Amino acid sequence: MKMWSGRFRQPLDPDFERWQRSFSFDRRLLKCELMASSAHARALKAAGILSSDELISILQGLKQIGEKAAELPSFLDDDEAEDVHHFVEKQLVALIGETGYKLHSGRSRNEQIATDLRLYVRATIDQLRHELAELCGVLVDRAEQTADAAMPAYTHLQRAEPVLLGHWLLAYVEMFLRDAERLQDCRKRMNVCPLGSGAVAGATLPLDRTSMADSLGFEGTTANSIDATSDRDFVLEFVNTLSLLAMHLSRWAEEMILFSSQEYSFLVLPEAYSTGSSAMPQKKNPDLLELVRGKSGRILGNATALMVAVKGLPLAYNKDLQETQEPLFDSSDTLLQMLPLVAGWMKAVEFNKERMHQAAESGFMNAWAGATYLVKRGVASRIAHERIGKAVQMCIERGCELQDLALDELKALSPAFDQDFYDSLKLAAVLAVHDVPGGTAPGRVRQAIQLTRKKIESLREEAHAHA
Repeated sequence: MKMWSGRFRQPLDPDFERWQRSFSFDRRLLKCELMASSAHARALKAAGILSSDELISILQGLKQIGEKAAELPSFLDDDEAEDVHHFVEKQLVALIGETGYKLHSGRSRNEQIATDLRLYVRATIDQLRHELAELCGVLVDRAEQTADAAMPAYTHLQRAEPVLLGHWLLAYVEMFLRDAERLQDCRKRMNVCPLGSGAVAGATLPLDRTSMADSLGFEGTTANSIDATSDRDFVLEFVNTLSLLAMHLSRWAEEMILFSSQEYSFLVLPEAYSTGSSAMPQKKNPDLLELVRGKSGRILGNATALMVAVKGLPLAYNKDLQETQEPLFDSSDTLLQMLPLVAGWMKAVEFNKERMHQAAESGFMNAWAGATYLVKRGVASRIAHERIGKAVQMCIERGCELQDLALDELKALSPAFDQDFYDSLKLAAVLAVHDVPGGTAPGRVRQAIQLTRKKIESLREEAHAHA
């Protein structure tokens, strides 16, 4: 029996009936639906709608449904269930008889799906923050293991200055920690309970909304029944947050692809996360990286699809909102699968430190350090910049590096040059000159590693507290 069939005289067109169902994808909300239904059942008992025996029967029935679904996946293969709400009602009535129909007293599917989705997003946020903590932990471990290994940093994809390899890895940690913070911020805003909102105007029974919210771990109740039943801001905000995370992962993947190429040879692709070519025997392809980059595009597309789906909807609930679920689930699944694989890849990758070191010592990446040498000797910054630029031009014409120029040639450019200029151009000195918080000086990077570990530990503790 449909949950709405009483007013209708004719059956639905069979093709439309199958097409409009959502159970094929919203059945993943079963656990959330059972939790919310249990809270509603207790509220019905408190409101005098259910007897104690009826409440016990309903709660036991809901528990059995959850147990059956966990033990026997085929239990969810229901060709008649319109959605997860209909499925639970059908199964409950089959288990406990017509008392099961009483569970829907004073509530609407509009508030049910709004509640289920909030529970789902909240749990997914907690999972994602745990996975982000693990990934950040791996990145910090690799940063610490690289010690004082150096590499070129780039601007405009041109060599700019040398940095510590660990400093580069920590840059990605900062991105992912911001993603974790955004997820936490999203969690705080969406953690209110719609139960008791009814279809649009509020429940028709005196249900204790605060009690229901508390039992489900919500911080409070939604303030307006019209908004509560039609709001999907939390879904849009969540997937938009995931799109930022996906974008960061895509940037990471792109850079790793570049650095694994023979032209760079900064790292060796882990064989466990790569495949070969069916035609070219020598190939080792960065498949994980390319899939991360490609799948990130899907998440960005999902964020756009959600905005378009909701942008023209009048208040309150519209069937269009059913279309917000699949982009949400796809984005969540994609990242929950992706993050552990990225962490595994980062554990396995080998850095070609010798090649990186060689690249960090060539291409005039010590030029700014050279200009800084002059600034410290009283030369105006703009003049120092111009003098080093002229020295670089001389080197380009001769095919040499700054340290290869004779002192008398340098003095012809500026009398501020002296013998200790050559020491300032050495890689260790160039790294050390960036001795500011957030800089790549070895001491600063060691400090950053320790501070970052504390942030990651706090993230782990928060994620564990919500588990």
